[in-house]
Amino acid sequence: MKHDVVLYILVMTIVTFAIRLLPLTLLRRPIKNRFLRSFLYYVPYVTLAVMTFPAIVEATQVPAAGAAALLAGMALAWFGASLFQVSAACCFVVFLFEFVLVR
Repeated sequence: MKHDVVLYILVMTIVTFAIRLLPLTLLRRPIKNRFLRSFLYYVPYVTLAVMTFPAIVEATQVPAAGAAALLAGMALAWFGASLFQVSAACCFVVFLFEFVLVR
């Protein structure tokens, strides 16, 4: 059992180290390919969205409340609301949905 845990940690260490080290050693010149540059530009945003979306929907008592707050937040952000306004409105939408649906 202990041997398996050590092996898992070793494999994770090697993979993490390789992912961070290989680009530094292999890519010495600036990337000029437009597709690759745009792909790399959006990777952090996609990763954040993939981690955040399930938490938004599952953090509430009713998944519909999380989905409604997500849609409201997206609409407000699209029309230029500040981060505080979006988050406050999302909290209010969740409160209303859960007050009406759970009650």
